[in-house]
Amino acid sequence: MWPFLERLLDSSMFSPHGICLLWEPELIWLHVTSDVLIAAAYFSIPVALSIFVSKRPDVDFGWIFWAFAIFITACGFTHVLSIVTLWVPVYGIEGIVKALTAVASVLTAAILWPLLPKILAIPSPSQLREAKAALAQEGVHRREAEEMLRHSQKMEAIGQLTGGVAHDFNNLLTIIVGNLEIADRSLQAWGETARERLTRVIANAANGAQRATILTQRLLAFARRQPLDPKPTNVNQLLAGMSDFFQRTLGENIQLELVGGAGLWRVEVDPSQMEAAILNLVVNAKDAMAGKGRLTIETANVFIDERYSQQNADIPVGQYIRIAVSDTGPGMPKEIQERAFDPFFTTKQPGQGTGLGLSQVYGFVRQSGGQVKIYSEVGEGTTIKIYLPRAHVVADHVKDDAVTLVGSLGSETILVVEDESDVRSYLVETLQDLNYHVHQAPDGASALTLFDSDSVRIDLLLTDIVMPGINGRQLADELRHRQPSLKVLFMTGYSRDAIVHQGRLDTGVSMLQKPLTQAALAAKIRHILDQPQAA
Repeated sequence: MWPFLERLLDSSMFSPHGICLLWEPELIWLHVTSDVLIAAAYFSIPVALSIFVSKRPDVDFGWIFWAFAIFITACGFTHVLSIVTLWVPVYGIEGIVKALTAVASVLTAAILWPLLPKILAIPSPSQLREAKAALAQEGVHRREAEEMLRHSQKMEAIGQLTGGVAHDFNNLLTIIVGNLEIADRSLQAWGETARERLTRVIANAANGAQRATILTQRLLAFARRQPLDPKPTNVNQLLAGMSDFFQRTLGENIQLELVGGAGLWRVEVDPSQMEAAILNLVVNAKDAMAGKGRLTIETANVFIDERYSQQNADIPVGQYIRIAVSDTGPGMPKEIQERAFDPFFTTKQPGQGTGLGLSQVYGFVRQSGGQVKIYSEVGEGTTIKIYLPRAHVVADHVKDDAVTLVGSLGSETILVVEDESDVRSYLVETLQDLNYHVHQAPDGASALTLFDSDSVRIDLLLTDIVMPGINGRQLADELRHRQPSLKVLFMTGYSRDAIVHQGRLDTGVSMLQKPLTQAALAAKIRHILDQPQAA
């Protein structure tokens, strides 16, 4: 090996490269200048690459830059030796440098080709700009979703509070309304003058209790705790049946226009709650227009696609009917729209509104599986759109019977179970006035003991749902196990999901919402008792 290197480095037998150029000055300096510039450029490139890699350690494949730096440095030395060999024939050294350069170039190429797919996968500046724009849009959607979630959580928290308060409040209202009815019946035996005066006082008290009842129902509707009795409903027919009432509510100076969509799908909603929700929107529109303008109620079939559902996360993809209530009022600024569905929020003067109208609409629609949206601009009026999911069922054409005060012939027995003593006292006295035999119990355990110890057959169980210990649903199940033919009527001021799930009464369940009136109680009991016994 050493003799080979000695022979390779021995330049005594060679002539410098300048001889080949006949020492022509122009050719000599042309080669020298060119090689100097190329070598200088080659030496500067590794310096630039080393500065870049040291300043940007985050760059992927940084080590490939060092490989390029070594390769290009070797190329620079080959050009330096090209200058030297013009005068000194060190062709062996030049060959070794070229061999090292060849090795560096082959290694660099071998490293580069496998990396090519990964390098090509690095995003271009335009792709990065597009990704940045998409990320910004995603951030907007995320903030909107977070805002909707916060709003939903706020509504749920208020709803929990509302449901608990309403339970106790409805019990109080039952006591007030019930005892007023008893007092009114007792007055019939008094003198004319005293009877007239006390009748007027009782009527005023009953009117106040009725207003409190409506307020509580609105609270429960907003909280989505109002038990619904949904039925397949034709909204066009429902609105047409209420058109005269709407017009009387609006007055002579507001033009009403109903635009019913052709072939409108049915929806499964509680018709009475639906009427109350639309009426609330009509009254709100009337107040907004200050008694003068135009109100349009329009229905249509719509399909919520994937894009709209993504922008409005609380509306799943599917078929809906849309009810749009539009007025020509002054419109609402954005900050008012954001709070419009909050309970007790109102822009009206004190004493002119409870602030529960729109919150009742919101609660009813959400409990019915739909969504409600506000579209408004200042000076351009307001449109409130209700979306209710299409019902793929056929409506039962059943006409509701008028509520009548019908009692018993004296042969029927009712077991009353109610933990609130004043409410229980009212119910027992009312049922006795209706000629029913009545047994009573303050709770589920006492009712079971009474039932097991009493040989009298019970025709109907009238029970509150929310009670300490055994609740009304559990009591009914236990008694029906003992007497399968037993009929049951539940009472509630707030269901707490015992017989109501997803806002709807369980199949085959009969229920009265507190506060109870004698007429409603008498009619419901008579209806249940007169039904044929199931086989």
